[in-house]
Amino acid sequence: MKPTDMTAPSQTEALTLSFDLAHPPSKVWRALTDPELLSEWLLPVVALKLEPGAAFVFQTQAHPGWDGAVHCRLLEIEAPKKISYTWGAIGLDTVVTFTLTPTPSGTHLLLVQSGFKPDQKQAFGGARYGWNMMGTRLIEQLAKLP
Repeated sequence: MKPTDMTAPSQTEALTLSFDLAHPPSKVWRALTDPELLSEWLLPVVALKLEPGAAFVFQTQAHPGWDGAVHCRLLEIEAPKKISYTWGAIGLDTVVTFTLTPTPSGTHLLLVQSGFKPDQKQAFGGARYGWNMMGTRLIEQLAKLP
């Protein structure tokens, strides 16, 4: 199972991925908000506090031209329905939003990263690739969680 890329071919400002998950919203929410679980499928997270305005960092291996840090600030949290935060790295100033909707078989998860500028096509493509890869890791992780 993989996420479904719902981004329109002409879209360059926001990317959208859709997941139909056979897990309850509470389990999906845990994977999106528990620092240990986030570190397993997304990136290692430092100082995550689940309160609006709280700053935190996703920290990965540095590469030439990038220290490996994604600087974030929690914008909105409505457990277990929605979490939204800024995503700032390598000239990006975007917003990542996860929206959870219960379904008869589990949870529909919608992931939107918005705020890409017209001159950030390469970053947009990289984010699309990255979220598809990490989304697949999220699906695999959910299958292992009790």
